[in-house]
Amino acid sequence: MRPRKLQSASLGAGLLLAANVVPGLGAELATVSVTVSAPDHDVREAPVSVVVPPFAGSPVASASVAQADLTAAQIGAPPDLNPVDSRLTWIVRDLKAGERRTYHLAVSNATPSANRVEVKRNGENVDFFVNGKLFTRYDTTTGPNKPYFYPVNAPTGQQIVRHWPLEKVEGETQDHPHHRGLWFTHGKVNGVDFWLESKGTGRTVHTGYEKIESGPVYGLMRATTDWLTPDAKKIAEDVREVRVYNTTGGYLMDFAITIKAVGGPLVWGDTKEGTFALRLADSMRANAGKGKQSAGHIVNAAGDKDGAAWGKAAAWCDYYGPVDGQVVGVAIFDDPRNPRHPTTWHVRDYGLFAANPFGLHDFDKKNPPGTGDLTVPENESVTFRYRLFFHKGTPEDANIPAVWQAFSAPPTATLNSRALPDQF
Repeated sequence: MRPRKLQSASLGAGLLLAANVVPGLGAELATVSVTVSAPDHDVREAPVSVVVPPFAGSPVASASVAQADLTAAQIGAPPDLNPVDSRLTWIVRDLKAGERRTYHLAVSNATPSANRVEVKRNGENVDFFVNGKLFTRYDTTTGPNKPYFYPVNAPTGQQIVRHWPLEKVEGETQDHPHHRGLWFTHGKVNGVDFWLESKGTGRTVHTGYEKIESGPVYGLMRATTDWLTPDAKKIAEDVREVRVYNTTGGYLMDFAITIKAVGGPLVWGDTKEGTFALRLADSMRANAGKGKQSAGHIVNAAGDKDGAAWGKAAAWCDYYGPVDGQVVGVAIFDDPRNPRHPTTWHVRDYGLFAANPFGLHDFDKKNPPGTGDLTVPENESVTFRYRLFFHKGTPEDANIPAVWQAFSAPPTATLNSRALPDQF
């Protein structure tokens, strides 16, 4: 059977990269290669991508390819590129500092593997499955004033976020009912509180899904949201994209949100109550309460630990501890492109874990009130990007500094062919 043209969409397990030219690959395929160059540090595991030309036609058909060191690859169109472009993405593993590795494009007739990320509509919600196991659900239906992710499970299977207020578990804390799983809001936007859930607060309202995609490398959800004041005036709208990668070291989740000012400027106010946050399981708390022994800990890139990490600026922060007898953790990495990188952290020893670049006065009273205000002019936007790494064990076990390096200074990829063949 003669393979047909490649299309600019997810190709499931039909598209592969071979680290070496594979016997039977075909002369045309052997000319389509990508060179990956490592930075000045080792990369154990990291997503890498390169722009490829657009294609029309049917998905890749079957082809005879000898099995060798093959890596699954996926094609999709990212939001920050021209929509006629496509991006080829795969996971690079065990790349040494300064190493250059060349991959060759190949086509497989293998059926889709269970080792993939499935993103599925569940009514108005969206479920993310990694290798057949539920990782998280994007819930747009049950929150009084915001969409959020719940449950959120560690790679070991345990739920890493607190159950309450979504579920009642005996002995679990019941403070701060607005702490729901994993979410993005802020306590002062044009003076309106979107953080709390009490009377007179604002709402972030889900308005639709632009894209849902599954694949062997990542799963993607792109959703839209309106920001409404208590009197239902829209002051902002956002596009939020989530990519969950199929990695061996844990669950890797990229969260990007672009918020556009509507009907006037948008002022993000100086308050500690925000912004991109999780409420972690009680057993992970760095301070279990009076008379109780705590088993969880906080550490950031600057070396601040536990309660001392609150309000400090750092490129990343990790919160870890036991859940049902297994030590697990989550690191949040602040993208170097973000406003005010490195961000400050509203991370509490009772389990709240939030990146907040706005609360500069609240975090340090030496700063005058309003120091953390950020104004976005009307019809302009601001973007925040974060990577989360849900891992097994301690930060030392997961080598969090190396995961940060792979995110902040990733390998670079170059397409060696200017155009892929119309037909393989």
